[in-house]
Amino acid sequence: MRDPSILNSSSFDNVPQEFRDALVPVASNMFDMGLKVTQPVYTAGKVRTALRLAEESLAEKNAVSDSVRRQLTFRVLQAFNDLFLTQANLEVVRETQQQSREHLELARARFRGGVATEIDVLRSEVNVANLEPELIRAENQVRLARAVINELIMEDLEAPTQVAGSLEYVPWDAGALEDIQRRTLELRPELEAARKLVEQARLTLRLANAENKLSVDMEGHYGYAVRELQNMFHSDYSRWNLTFNFRLPLFDSGRKAGLTVQAAARLRAAEQQLAQLENECRLEVKRAYDDMQSSARAITAARLSVKQAEKVLAMMQANYRYGAATTLDVSDSRTSLAEARNAQIGATYRYEMAKARLRLASGFPILDEEVGR
Repeated sequence: MRDPSILNSSSFDNVPQEFRDALVPVASNMFDMGLKVTQPVYTAGKVRTALRLAEESLAEKNAVSDSVRRQLTFRVLQAFNDLFLTQANLEVVRETQQQSREHLELARARFRGGVATEIDVLRSEVNVANLEPELIRAENQVRLARAVINELIMEDLEAPTQVAGSLEYVPWDAGALEDIQRRTLELRPELEAARKLVEQARLTLRLANAENKLSVDMEGHYGYAVRELQNMFHSDYSRWNLTFNFRLPLFDSGRKAGLTVQAAARLRAAEQQLAQLENECRLEVKRAYDDMQSSARAITAARLSVKQAEKVLAMMQANYRYGAATTLDVSDSRTSLAEARNAQIGATYRYEMAKARLRLASGFPILDEEVGR
């Protein structure tokens, strides 16, 4: 380095000439080594608030992740129940078709024996033919439900995926509605995420308020400055300084005040969103709870209807063999049985899905095996 600043001093002309000749700057090397430490001493809570804000943000992201996992679990469970439902409906159509074919053979035998008319045979053939489109629709519904599962588990849509189990009625004692709604406010991950957002908005407001307050920073420096390397680490060439910086904003054209107003508005919006979400969760719980209760009663009624329809069909088939009933009577009783079975299957499906929706809405584990743990 070479620094001629002394020659440019305004009072340098008053220095004696011989002294000025001795002050000619000479280029030289300067080696500087040191350690600098900066430490906030007082920040009006900004550092602590920022750390808490980061923690709340992480907790909010974890709650959102848990919510997404639960939504995906519900979608998979719904896809499985949809496949079970379509398979059960297909079995009803197949069984009805088999009964229609057996009745057709009986009608033909009675016609050959001269105890039935050709109309009975034609009606039986029409009934069998009418079931063929229903069978095709039921098979298509099964394939579509399987494709939905394949899409969720990242398989080829046409993959022959098989699922274990069947659509069964598994009662669940959820307890009183008021207790479920109260636990919902504690367990629902969406509500937890919303509370974290409110806390983040509150901390952001605190940070905005801290911008107008006094802050103190400390800077410390210790090192060596030498022209000759052999003097490095010699105590005569050491240098250090300790500095405290006090900062207090006086005028910023209202920028910090605007940040405070903005943060306060975000806090009010987050609180309103939380209150709205709490009401929506209560409504979801009530709707799912009512659906589950009504579906349970529908299952009981459907079971009774199936038993009665089976008994009626058996009686009509027996009467037809002895000529005491017509093909139309048998067809009507067979249709009634199919409708009763489909009603039972549908009620079971609605109960299981209402149960899953109630668990999803209330924050409970969605799967039965998870609830039992």
